[in-house]
Amino acid sequence: MWVEELQNGKYRAVERYTDYLTGKQKKVSITIEKNTAKSRKDAQRTLDARIAEKCKSAENHEYTLKELVEEYRKGQKGEIKESTYGRNYYICNTLMRILGENVIVGHMTSRYVKNKFKATGLDNGSLNEKLTRFKALIRWGYHNEFLSNNEIAFLDKIEPFPDVSHREKIQDKFLESEELKTLLREMKIPAWRGITEFLALSGLRFGEMAALNLKDVDMENRLVHVTKTFDANHRIVTPPKTFTSTRDVYMQDEIMPVIKGLRQVMLQQKLINGYNMPRMFLCDTKGDYLHYDAYRKYLKENAIRSIGRKITPHILRHTHTSLFAEQGVPLDVISRRLGHEDSKVTRDVYFHVTKKLKERDNEMVSGIKIL
Repeated sequence: MWVEELQNGKYRAVERYTDYLTGKQKKVSITIEKNTAKSRKDAQRTLDARIAEKCKSAENHEYTLKELVEEYRKGQKGEIKESTYGRNYYICNTLMRILGENVIVGHMTSRYVKNKFKATGLDNGSLNEKLTRFKALIRWGYHNEFLSNNEIAFLDKIEPFPDVSHREKIQDKFLESEELKTLLREMKIPAWRGITEFLALSGLRFGEMAALNLKDVDMENRLVHVTKTFDANHRIVTPPKTFTSTRDVYMQDEIMPVIKGLRQVMLQQKLINGYNMPRMFLCDTKGDYLHYDAYRKYLKENAIRSIGRKITPHILRHTHTSLFAEQGVPLDVISRRLGHEDSKVTRDVYFHVTKKLKERDNEMVSGIKIL
C-alpha cells in the first residue's frame, strides 16, 4: 500500500490486487484525513476487506451459508414477484437458524444436514418442505458459479425424511362433498360462509378472489375475470401467479346465488359500518381488502369443530377438483378453471377421486345377476 497527498490536504491510500478473471492489476483506494501510522493501518484493513469482496468469485473462495443467502437474495431481487421474494427471504432465515449462518457450505456433509434438521423436532413433512428449499438454494449457488461441483456433491446423499403414505396425503388435501356441506352448515358468519362456498365452487385462490373488482364478476356473461392477485403479506395487488392464472372462470348455476348472497352481505356491511362502497367485489368490515390470516383462522377453527380436521383455504381449491371430478368433468377442463398449466396435486386428487368412483361402480354391479 502507498499513500498519495491530495490537493485538498487529505490523503489517498492505494493498494494493488490481481483481478481473478482477467489476470490484470487493478487498484482500490480510500481517502484518509491524516498520514499517520494509525490512519495507514486502518486504511490497509479497509482496503484488504474491499479486495476480498471483489475477489469473492474466485474459485478458492469458500462461501458461508449466510454469504450464499445474501447472493441468492441479490440475484432474486427484481426477478421474481415480491410475495415470492418475501416467502423465500423468511425460508432462508429458517435455514440459517437450523444449519448455522457461518457454516461453510462446501464443508457441509449429508450427515450434518440431516442431524441439524432432525434436531428441530419438526414433523417429517415440514422437514421435507425445508429440505426442498435448501437443495434449491444450494443448486442455485452451483448454477450461478458461487459453488463448485465438488462442494454440492453431498446433496445427492440427502434422502427425504420418511413421511406418511401418498394415499393418506392425497386424502388430506381435499374435502369430501359431505364434509364441505357440514362445514358450511356450521359456519355462523355469513361473509365467511359465503366466501368458503365461493372458493370451493369457483376454484379461485384466496388472493385471486380478494383482488376481484365488481367489473371482474360479469353476471351477464356468467364469467369471473381473473387478471390479478392480492398479496396479503404486503397488502398490494400484483399480477397473477403464473401466465395460465389469467383466465375466465365460467359461473355454473350453483354459484350464482352464492355470488348474489355475498354482494348482499357487502351492502349490509356498508350500511352498518358507514364506509363508501369500494370497487372491490368483496371487502372487510372497514371497506378494505380481506384479511387472509383472519379467514384462515376462522376456517381452521370451524373445520376442527365441525368435521374434526385442520384445513387451509387452499384445500378448498383442491376440493373444487374433487367435486368436479365426481361429476365427471374432464381433468383438462378442471385444470383450465384452476389456471394450471400442469399440477401434480390436481392430477393426484383427480385420479384418486375417479378411482374411488370406479371402485364404487364395480361394487354396485359385482353382485348383479341378470340371467
